[in-house]
Amino acid sequence: MRFRIVFLSACFVLAAVAMAWAADISGKWVAQVPGRGGQTRETTFNFKADGTKLTGTVSGMQGDNPISDGKIDGDNISFTVVNSFNGNEVKLLYKGKVAGDEIKFTRTRDGGTQPPQEFTAKRAK
Repeated sequence: MRFRIVFLSACFVLAAVAMAWAADISGKWVAQVPGRGGQTRETTFNFKADGTKLTGTVSGMQGDNPISDGKIDGDNISFTVVNSFNGNEVKLLYKGKVAGDEIKFTRTRDGGTQPPQEFTAKRAK
């Protein structure tokens, strides 16, 4: 009986540690994202994590845009957002590393015609 209690306690502790290691990014995140001419624009990320799948929206000057191809791999995330500018579709590829209440992002435009942009999103409290 005593062994069973010790064993179950150890399992509970290991499960709690495993959950703490996984990046839980569900919720609202806000970033100042570089724009044209060095100006920054506030962008809001609303994430929903489900295992290794990431869904949600990115909200900014163009309104709410859905995330596609969202993936979570430990503390690394990636997703795509398609925006429409003057009738042209622009695909933006996001890659981020989660560290506590921050995500360090690199955003590239599909096609590689512009240099990548780096910025940090912070969890909204």
